[in-house]
Amino acid sequence: MEHKIDFRIYYEDTDAGGVVYHARYLALAERARTEAIRAQGHAVSELLADYGLAFVVRHAAMDYRAPLRLDDIVCITTRLTELGAASCRLVQDFRRVGADAGADCGTLDVRLACIRADDGRAARFPPLWRDLLRVLVA
Repeated sequence: MEHKIDFRIYYEDTDAGGVVYHARYLALAERARTEAIRAQGHAVSELLADYGLAFVVRHAAMDYRAPLRLDDIVCITTRLTELGAASCRLVQDFRRVGADAGADCGTLDVRLACIRADDGRAARFPPLWRDLLRVLVA
């Protein structure tokens, strides 16, 4: 299954020309990943509260194809492509919704690591969280 969520582009997301600022794609992607986990019945904050663990971005590569603009609605599709003991790789596609529906605006390839919050060292995903992530396998 993959997770899809729509977001509207607001003025705060854009540059002076009304085009989404490149770094905002990372923020939108973070929200989409958080909501993908929430859709499985758990909040990302539970990983920290219950296990003392957190997700951190280890690598991110964005391929921009078409600009998103003020008032556009973007659908972000999140899918898991790799799952290791303490890391995972997700691909997130950005597509415009509405008048130019389906316009492929970009793709983010992101690798997350699971770390212990107290010392920043890598830690294995707890079984519950491995199962949550597996649901996002494309």
